[in-house]
Amino acid sequence: MGFVRLDHLGIVAYTIEEANAILGDQLGLKIDEAKSNWPDGSFFEPEQTYNYFFEVGDGETQLEVLIPKEGAQTGTARYLAKFGPGMHHMCFAARDVAEEAARLEAAGMRQIELPKTSDGRQTAAFFHPTSVGGILTEIVPLRD
Repeated sequence: MGFVRLDHLGIVAYTIEEANAILGDQLGLKIDEAKSNWPDGSFFEPEQTYNYFFEVGDGETQLEVLIPKEGAQTGTARYLAKFGPGMHHMCFAARDVAEEAARLEAAGMRQIELPKTSDGRQTAAFFHPTSVGGILTEIVPLRD
């Protein structure tokens, strides 16, 4: 089946103000306030991050800004501490996340285990950067 499109690029930053100064003020991107749960951010419990989304032009692609919660010891927080602000991951949209994840695993890419939903569905899949040319890679369901 394959990927449908690039869904978003993930960027890690210390604060949303820092990210907005570049993405909003300098690049002119608009915050998707609904998806971002503006101004608080959409909290992602597994990684302890507040996530914000910026719209890229008139298309469906977005930039996701991840702000680790103060004191978090997650992979995202460690990444920010080690490398500083910048690109964190790329994400593709697929019609069937599980099918695409299986395809990538069969191609030799190493999937990062994530919890499934209570009904056993796989809502996203991540692949380790060492198996994808140095870039953390995510697959999410295609949004209608």
